[in-house]
Amino acid sequence: MLGGGDPGDPFAAAHGVPVKALIPVGGVPMALHVLRALRASRRVARVAYVGPTTPEMDGLIDEGVTDHGTLLSNLEAGVEALAGAGLAPGERVLVVTADIPLVTPGQLAEVLDAAPPEAALVYPVVRRGDCERAFPGVKRTYASLREGTFTGGNVFLLDPRLIGQFLPRLRAVLAARKAPLQLAALIGPGILLKLLTRRLTVRELENRVSALLGVPARALITGHAAIGTDVDKDADLRLAEAHLKADVPT
Repeated sequence: MLGGGDPGDPFAAAHGVPVKALIPVGGVPMALHVLRALRASRRVARVAYVGPTTPEMDGLIDEGVTDHGTLLSNLEAGVEALAGAGLAPGERVLVVTADIPLVTPGQLAEVLDAAPPEAALVYPVVRRGDCERAFPGVKRTYASLREGTFTGGNVFLLDPRLIGQFLPRLRAVLAARKAPLQLAALIGPGILLKLLTRRLTVRELENRVSALLGVPARALITGHAAIGTDVDKDADLRLAEAHLKADVPT
Protein backbone atom coordinates (compact mmCIF):
# COMPACT_ATOMS: atom_id res chain seq x y z
CA MET A 1 0.00 0.00 0.00
CA LEU A 2 1.41 3.37 -1.04
CA GLY A 3 1.10 6.06 1.63
CA GLY A 4 4.18 8.17 1.02
CA GLY A 5 4.27 11.62 -0.45
CA ASP A 6 6.04 14.90 -0.97
CA PRO A 7 6.98 16.31 2.48
CA GLY A 8 6.20 19.76 1.08
CA ASP A 9 2.68 18.84 -0.08
CA PRO A 10 0.53 21.94 0.63
CA PHE A 11 -2.66 19.86 0.91
CA ALA A 12 -1.15 17.75 3.70
CA ALA A 13 0.44 20.77 5.37
CA ALA A 14 -2.88 22.63 5.39
CA HIS A 15 -4.31 19.77 7.45
CA GLY A 16 -1.37 19.59 9.82
CA VAL A 17 0.06 16.23 8.72
CA PRO A 18 3.29 15.28 6.93
CA VAL A 19 1.67 13.40 4.03
CA LYS A 20 -1.77 13.29 2.43
CA ALA A 21 -2.50 9.72 3.55
CA LEU A 22 -2.64 10.89 7.18
CA ILE A 23 -5.27 13.61 6.61
CA PRO A 24 -8.26 12.76 8.83
CA VAL A 25 -11.40 11.53 7.10
CA GLY A 26 -14.25 10.69 9.42
CA GLY A 27 -11.99 11.29 12.40
CA VAL A 28 -9.20 8.87 11.40
CA PRO A 29 -6.35 8.96 8.85
CA MET A 30 -7.70 8.30 5.36
CA ALA A 31 -5.15 5.49 5.00
CA LEU A 32 -6.76 3.66 7.92
CA HIS A 33 -10.02 3.29 5.94
CA VAL A 34 -8.09 1.62 3.12
CA LEU A 35 -6.15 -0.64 5.46
CA ARG A 36 -9.38 -1.78 7.10
CA ALA A 37 -10.91 -2.52 3.68
CA LEU A 38 -7.87 -4.58 2.66
CA ARG A 39 -7.99 -6.66 5.82
CA ALA A 40 -11.76 -7.11 5.79
CA SER A 41 -11.65 -8.29 2.15
CA ARG A 42 -10.09 -11.52 3.47
CA ARG A 43 -8.19 -11.76 0.20
CA VAL A 44 -4.91 -10.19 1.30
CA ALA A 45 -2.31 -12.34 3.06
CA ARG A 46 0.17 -9.62 4.05
CA VAL A 47 0.25 -5.83 3.90
CA ALA A 48 3.39 -3.80 3.22
CA TYR A 49 2.81 -0.10 3.87
CA VAL A 50 5.15 2.50 2.38
CA GLY A 51 5.15 5.81 4.23
CA PRO A 52 4.67 7.27 7.70
CA THR A 53 2.01 5.70 9.91
CA THR A 54 0.11 6.23 13.15
CA PRO A 55 -0.22 3.74 16.04
CA GLU A 56 -3.81 2.91 15.05
CA MET A 57 -2.59 1.91 11.58
CA ASP A 58 0.36 -0.17 12.72
CA GLY A 59 -1.71 -3.12 13.90
CA LEU A 60 -2.98 -3.65 10.35
CA ILE A 61 0.47 -3.58 8.73
CA ASP A 62 2.86 -6.52 8.40
CA GLU A 63 5.80 -4.75 6.75
CA GLY A 64 6.51 -1.07 7.37
CA VAL A 65 8.58 0.50 4.59
CA THR A 66 10.30 3.88 4.57
CA ASP A 67 9.04 6.42 2.05
CA HIS A 68 11.50 6.54 -0.86
CA GLY A 69 10.15 9.79 -2.26
CA THR A 70 8.70 8.77 -5.65
CA LEU A 71 5.79 6.61 -6.71
CA LEU A 72 7.84 4.03 -8.58
CA SER A 73 10.57 3.87 -5.93
CA ASN A 74 7.90 3.31 -3.29
CA LEU A 75 6.25 0.65 -5.43
CA GLU A 76 9.54 -1.17 -5.86
CA ALA A 77 10.37 -0.93 -2.15
CA GLY A 78 6.95 -2.25 -1.14
CA VAL A 79 7.14 -5.23 -3.47
CA GLU A 80 10.69 -5.99 -2.31
CA ALA A 81 9.50 -5.96 1.32
CA LEU A 82 6.80 -8.51 0.54
CA ALA A 83 9.18 -10.65 -1.49
CA GLY A 84 11.69 -10.56 1.35
CA ALA A 85 9.01 -11.77 3.77
CA GLY A 86 8.20 -14.63 1.41
CA LEU A 87 5.72 -14.84 -1.47
CA ALA A 88 4.15 -18.13 -2.51
CA PRO A 89 4.73 -19.31 -6.12
CA GLY A 90 2.23 -17.60 -8.41
CA GLU A 91 1.19 -15.09 -5.76
CA ARG A 92 0.46 -11.63 -7.09
CA VAL A 93 0.72 -8.23 -5.41
CA LEU A 94 -2.24 -5.87 -5.11
CA VAL A 95 -0.98 -2.29 -5.14
CA VAL A 96 -3.34 0.22 -3.53
CA THR A 97 -2.90 3.92 -2.90
CA ALA A 98 -3.75 5.22 0.56
CA ASP A 99 -6.01 8.03 -0.68
CA ILE A 100 -9.18 6.08 -1.62
CA PRO A 101 -11.02 6.02 1.74
CA LEU A 102 -14.38 5.12 0.17
CA VAL A 103 -13.24 1.75 -1.16
CA THR A 104 -14.93 -1.26 0.46
CA PRO A 105 -13.77 -4.80 1.21
CA GLY A 106 -16.29 -6.23 -1.25
CA GLN A 107 -15.07 -3.98 -4.06
CA LEU A 108 -11.47 -5.05 -3.56
CA ALA A 109 -12.50 -8.71 -3.46
CA GLU A 110 -14.48 -8.34 -6.70
CA VAL A 111 -11.51 -6.78 -8.49
CA LEU A 112 -9.30 -9.66 -7.40
CA ASP A 113 -11.90 -12.22 -8.47
CA ALA A 114 -12.32 -10.61 -11.90
CA ALA A 115 -8.62 -10.08 -12.67
CA PRO A 116 -7.48 -12.22 -15.62
CA PRO A 117 -4.94 -14.74 -14.27
CA GLU A 118 -2.73 -14.65 -17.36
CA ALA A 119 -1.90 -10.94 -17.05
CA ALA A 120 1.26 -9.74 -15.33
CA LEU A 121 -0.31 -6.32 -14.87
CA VAL A 122 -4.03 -5.69 -14.35
CA TYR A 123 -5.25 -2.10 -14.19
CA PRO A 124 -8.88 -1.36 -13.22
CA VAL A 125 -10.67 1.51 -14.98
CA VAL A 126 -14.06 3.06 -14.24
CA ARG A 127 -16.59 4.49 -16.67
CA ARG A 128 -17.36 8.18 -16.27
CA GLY A 129 -21.07 7.46 -15.91
CA ASP A 130 -20.44 5.12 -12.97
CA CYS A 131 -18.30 7.77 -11.25
CA GLU A 132 -20.89 10.50 -11.72
CA ARG A 133 -23.78 8.30 -10.58
CA ALA A 134 -21.97 7.25 -7.42
CA PHE A 135 -20.50 10.66 -6.62
CA PRO A 136 -22.41 13.50 -8.34
CA GLY A 137 -20.16 16.47 -9.00
CA VAL A 138 -16.92 14.53 -8.63
CA LYS A 139 -14.05 15.88 -10.76
CA ARG A 140 -11.76 13.29 -12.32
CA THR A 141 -9.45 13.06 -15.33
CA TYR A 142 -10.95 10.94 -18.11
CA ALA A 143 -9.80 9.37 -21.37
CA SER A 144 -12.22 8.62 -24.18
CA LEU A 145 -11.94 5.29 -25.99
CA ARG A 146 -14.25 3.66 -28.51
CA GLU A 147 -16.00 1.72 -25.72
CA GLY A 148 -16.61 4.79 -23.56
CA THR A 149 -14.99 7.40 -21.33
CA PHE A 150 -12.91 6.10 -18.41
CA THR A 151 -10.86 7.20 -15.44
CA GLY A 152 -8.01 5.14 -14.07
CA GLY A 153 -8.27 3.23 -10.83
CA ASN A 154 -6.03 3.65 -7.81
CA VAL A 155 -5.35 -0.07 -7.43
CA PHE A 156 -3.61 -2.52 -9.71
CA LEU A 157 -2.45 -6.10 -9.61
CA LEU A 158 0.99 -7.26 -10.68
CA ASP A 159 3.23 -10.29 -10.89
CA PRO A 160 6.17 -9.41 -8.61
CA ARG A 161 8.56 -11.60 -10.60
CA LEU A 162 8.35 -9.19 -13.53
CA ILE A 163 8.67 -5.90 -11.71
CA GLY A 164 12.36 -5.56 -12.59
CA GLN A 165 11.43 -5.99 -16.24
CA PHE A 166 8.73 -3.39 -16.61
CA LEU A 167 9.63 -0.75 -14.01
CA PRO A 168 12.51 0.74 -16.06
CA ARG A 169 10.17 0.99 -19.06
CA LEU A 170 7.41 2.51 -16.95
CA ARG A 171 9.89 5.11 -15.67
CA ALA A 172 10.63 6.09 -19.27
CA VAL A 173 6.92 6.49 -20.03
CA LEU A 174 6.33 8.63 -16.94
CA ALA A 175 9.42 10.73 -17.65
CA ALA A 176 8.03 11.50 -21.11
CA ARG A 177 4.48 12.32 -20.02
CA LYS A 178 5.07 16.10 -20.13
CA ALA A 179 7.08 16.00 -23.36
CA PRO A 180 4.51 15.49 -26.15
CA LEU A 181 6.96 14.60 -28.92
CA GLN A 182 8.85 12.11 -26.75
CA LEU A 183 5.61 10.60 -25.50
CA ALA A 184 4.24 10.34 -29.05
CA ALA A 185 7.41 8.51 -30.09
CA LEU A 186 6.96 6.01 -27.23
CA ILE A 187 3.25 5.43 -27.79
CA GLY A 188 3.39 5.53 -31.56
CA PRO A 189 1.73 8.18 -33.74
CA GLY A 190 -1.02 5.85 -34.96
CA ILE A 191 -2.09 4.91 -31.45
CA LEU A 192 -1.89 8.53 -30.30
CA LEU A 193 -4.03 9.72 -33.23
CA LYS A 194 -6.66 7.07 -32.49
CA LEU A 195 -6.68 8.09 -28.82
CA LEU A 196 -7.11 11.77 -29.67
CA THR A 197 -9.95 11.00 -32.08
CA ARG A 198 -11.67 8.56 -29.69
CA ARG A 199 -11.21 5.61 -32.05
CA LEU A 200 -8.80 3.65 -29.88
CA THR A 201 -10.21 0.44 -28.41
CA VAL A 202 -9.46 -1.02 -24.99
CA ARG A 203 -7.83 -4.04 -26.66
CA GLU A 204 -5.56 -1.85 -28.79
CA LEU A 205 -4.52 0.12 -25.72
CA GLU A 206 -3.81 -3.11 -23.80
CA ASN A 207 -1.67 -4.39 -26.66
CA ARG A 208 0.32 -1.16 -26.85
CA VAL A 209 0.89 -1.00 -23.08
CA SER A 210 1.95 -4.67 -23.13
CA ALA A 211 4.48 -3.91 -25.86
CA LEU A 212 5.77 -0.81 -24.06
CA LEU A 213 6.24 -2.55 -20.71
CA GLY A 214 7.25 -5.93 -22.06
CA VAL A 215 4.68 -7.85 -20.02
CA PRO A 216 1.05 -8.89 -20.68
CA ALA A 217 -1.11 -6.01 -19.43
CA ARG A 218 -4.90 -5.95 -19.22
CA ALA A 219 -7.47 -3.31 -18.35
CA LEU A 220 -10.29 -4.36 -16.03
CA ILE A 221 -13.50 -2.36 -16.36
CA THR A 222 -15.14 -2.10 -12.96
CA GLY A 223 -18.34 -0.35 -11.92
CA HIS A 224 -16.93 0.55 -8.49
CA ALA A 225 -16.41 4.31 -8.60
CA ALA A 226 -14.62 4.39 -5.24
CA ILE A 227 -11.66 2.62 -6.85
CA GLY A 228 -11.20 5.59 -9.18
CA THR A 229 -12.01 8.33 -6.64
CA ASP A 230 -8.97 9.52 -4.74
CA VAL A 231 -8.72 12.46 -2.35
CA ASP A 232 -6.45 15.15 -3.81
CA LYS A 233 -8.07 18.37 -2.67
CA ASP A 234 -10.53 19.80 -0.16
CA ALA A 235 -13.53 19.21 -2.44
CA ASP A 236 -12.62 15.51 -2.57
CA LEU A 237 -12.22 15.48 1.19
CA ARG A 238 -15.69 16.96 1.71
CA LEU A 239 -17.15 14.38 -0.68
CA ALA A 240 -15.49 11.52 1.20
CA GLU A 241 -16.63 12.87 4.57
CA ALA A 242 -20.22 13.20 3.34
CA HIS A 243 -20.35 9.67 1.93
CA LEU A 244 -18.74 8.09 4.96
CA LYS A 245 -21.20 9.91 7.23
CA ALA A 246 -24.12 8.76 5.08
CA ASP A 247 -22.95 5.14 5.40
CA VAL A 248 -22.86 5.21 9.21
CA PRO A 249 -25.88 3.32 10.65
CA THR A 250 -28.21 5.48 12.70
